[in-house]
Amino acid sequence: MFLLRRGKDRVTVDQAHRRTQGADAPAVLLDVREQDEWNAGHAPGAVHAPLSRLTAGSALPSAVRGRPLVVICRSGNRSQRAAELLAARRAEVVDVKGGMKAWAAAGHPVVDGHGNHGSIA
Repeated sequence: MFLLRRGKDRVTVDQAHRRTQGADAPAVLLDVREQDEWNAGHAPGAVHAPLSRLTAGSALPSAVRGRPLVVICRSGNRSQRAAELLAARRAEVVDVKGGMKAWAAAGHPVVDGHGNHGSIA
């Protein structure tokens, strides 16, 4: 088990992968990119909640409520904003340095909206 601070910490893609992948994963990978980015490529098992919806006041998807969150975007900028917003909502949250670009560059899996090999633009 690990503790997450509320919106203060950043993790590497390898740390994010270890914390969020597999049936016994202690945290959920929350992808805050927009729909077209998500459709092109995302991490398997990630949950989608665009930052634009979160900033508009939308609730988190029910599958992630009350769970520790590891937030990811394309490069790490939006995920920092999302982590701050979610921390203000009292979520346990960290964001991923380098985002999905770093995730893919590290060789971690990326799938598209149909479960095929995806890409990060």
